[in-house]
Amino acid sequence: MEERLQKLMAKAGLGSRRHNEGIIKAGRVSVNGKVAKLGDKANPRTDKITVDGEPLPSFEEKVYVMVNKPKGVISDEDDLGRTTVRHLVGLDGHFYPVGRLDRDSMGLILLTNDGEIAHLLTHPRYGHEKVYRVKVEGNPSNQVISAWRRGVDLEDGRTRSAAVKIIERSEEFTWLEITMKEGRKRQIRRVAALLGHPVLHLSRIQLGPLKLGDLGLGKWRYLTPKEIQTLQWYSTRKTKKRNSRRSRGKRRR
Repeated sequence: MEERLQKLMAKAGLGSRRHNEGIIKAGRVSVNGKVAKLGDKANPRTDKITVDGEPLPSFEEKVYVMVNKPKGVISDEDDLGRTTVRHLVGLDGHFYPVGRLDRDSMGLILLTNDGEIAHLLTHPRYGHEKVYRVKVEGNPSNQVISAWRRGVDLEDGRTRSAAVKIIERSEEFTWLEITMKEGRKRQIRRVAALLGHPVLHLSRIQLGPLKLGDLGLGKWRYLTPKEIQTLQWYSTRKTKKRNSRRSRGKRRR
């Protein structure tokens, strides 16, 4: 069955679909000896696909791993000798971190060699929900909570609306549960500081349909078959909904 080249390359572990589109545009991909162009399709069983003159790697078994990132561990690959989430997982191969967290934050990160799923879960246009348990300094007023829910102006633009739920109040601190569909760099910390209630603790407890549950801090586990099925269904549904909205918009124009 024919599929677009960037999708086949993602399945073969060569990076995200967007990354592979750049490789195709650069003329580095050939199908049956002919330089491919963006939009071309191929059948990996019957066509000879090469990247930089090398055959497309065989499709590897897809692996999906949930990690509970501790404080002080970084999300990305690192060449400075610092501990990364990759060091916490004793598996060979290359994995994409899905749902990056800053060094001081904790919680759920997905590691996978499935470039297609990684692309669908990380691209901002799909608006996947992320849920955080956040402890902030002091006792935010109802006006502050309302402002956070509506969105605030940061130096890189106004934030989208978010669901902010108060879990526990005291004079010294307040626990919040925050659900949002965007994820700019250190966004929750920046918003909290702007509103006068700096973050004391931040942990992600849900990413899309995946829930952290009782996974211990610094521990990892494979996703269950049911979680993988749900993840694939969820990602596909989000893509179809967005494409449907775009098609309706084009028809109206």
